[in-house]
Amino acid sequence: MQKTTRRTFLKRGCIGGAALALAPHARVLGANDDLRVATVGFGGQGGLHIRLLRELPGVRVVALCDADRTVLDRGLKQAKDLGQSVEGHRDVRKLLDDKNIDAVTTATPDHWHALVTVWACQAGKDVYVEKPLCHNLWEGRKMVEAARKYGRIVQFGNQQHGHHTGEMRLEMPDLGRILVAHTSLNRMRQSIGKVTKPQPVPESLDYNLWTGPAPLEPLMRKRLHYDWHWVWPTGTGEIGNNGVYPLDALRLRLGQRTLPKRVMSLGGRFLFDDNGETPNTQLALFQYEPGPMVIFELRNLPSEKGPKTIGAKIRCEKGESRLPGPTGPQGDTGPYSAHQGHLFNFVSAVRSRNVDDLRADVLEGHLSTALVHMANISYRLGTSHSADEVRDALQDRGSEAVDSFGRCREHLAANGVDFSKTEVVVGPWLEMDAQTERFVGESELVRRANALVRGHYREPFVIPEEV
Repeated sequence: MQKTTRRTFLKRGCIGGAALALAPHARVLGANDDLRVATVGFGGQGGLHIRLLRELPGVRVVALCDADRTVLDRGLKQAKDLGQSVEGHRDVRKLLDDKNIDAVTTATPDHWHALVTVWACQAGKDVYVEKPLCHNLWEGRKMVEAARKYGRIVQFGNQQHGHHTGEMRLEMPDLGRILVAHTSLNRMRQSIGKVTKPQPVPESLDYNLWTGPAPLEPLMRKRLHYDWHWVWPTGTGEIGNNGVYPLDALRLRLGQRTLPKRVMSLGGRFLFDDNGETPNTQLALFQYEPGPMVIFELRNLPSEKGPKTIGAKIRCEKGESRLPGPTGPQGDTGPYSAHQGHLFNFVSAVRSRNVDDLRADVLEGHLSTALVHMANISYRLGTSHSADEVRDALQDRGSEAVDSFGRCREHLAANGVDFSKTEVVVGPWLEMDAQTERFVGESELVRRANALVRGHYREPFVIPEEV
């Protein structure tokens, strides 16, 4: 198990006067200065950001940005009704040029997270960025590099992480070395429906700005907003949307501060004949070295049918134990108070200029979100197999992997999946170099895997190699 401490990792880029000098527009806050914050993307979760920020002492929301004019106008009207003067922007680049903004929070679709963060750091602004941290694995490292280079405070917006700090490492000496750790997520989702021709883009939306770094393609789903989660050019699926919560919590409890050595993922988009691309049932295996195998089970079909997921538990050399504490998207204190506390922590760290004050530094977000991307890469490279073939293929991964697939299979059958007619997508067992954060090997399969490590960017919405 890794002994490297969180403090050791954070020393990779100290925040000091030299770093601050690199950040244009950076303002040193006094004890009595209001923190001037802007929110980018607030059609959904960003609306909660605005509400909570307005409740924090010494914080003023001074600007809003959204590519959808309807959303932006609604936000500006709410501010006006409160007697607050707020600037409105549709293009985040214009917002970031404003020297009167100290920090930004962002709840854009996944494919914009990294770009907003890197640009904001370059503009001398601190950032609170929603989960998942980024849209691909390479972006996560670029976000860490930008935060360190420009001396910025960047908080991973996973309010659950606040309940599991680096000091919450799991120690169970009576049971011996941890061999296997399980975690899971049950989250009901409905089909997004199916269209066979391009759909009209809302007239209020600047589709070019909304698409940003993703390919500018016709809209091929009924609903543009929110359902971007379930297509690869803009989303990361349910494992990125909510699976990152239990994965992050388990990683912290295991004391892992590096990427897993190997990954394998399987599943499918069962029963949904729709325009979604991401799996609604997914099983992911991560092998840490040194360390345990982590098994994650995701279900989006009705959870009352078939066996229950087992929650979070571990198997050690001398026995088993369930893990206490919250592992789901809301935690044990409710979403509102958890978000409020996480944003307050961000504001406090912005004032102190101390990365160690953050509950969830950008590096923590990168290490946890990398699990999402590694699993999705394996899945996306997968091929279809019968359920019996999948079971047989998992035999050499251990009894827990076989049992986990057995539960998934039973759950799917209870929801009406006929395995005599339905196959499962099985991804390859890929090996990761934790230093380079790329997959190991020279095969065509590994080449394709590494192509998915880093995204393709549409000009001018490009994250540079050197941030």
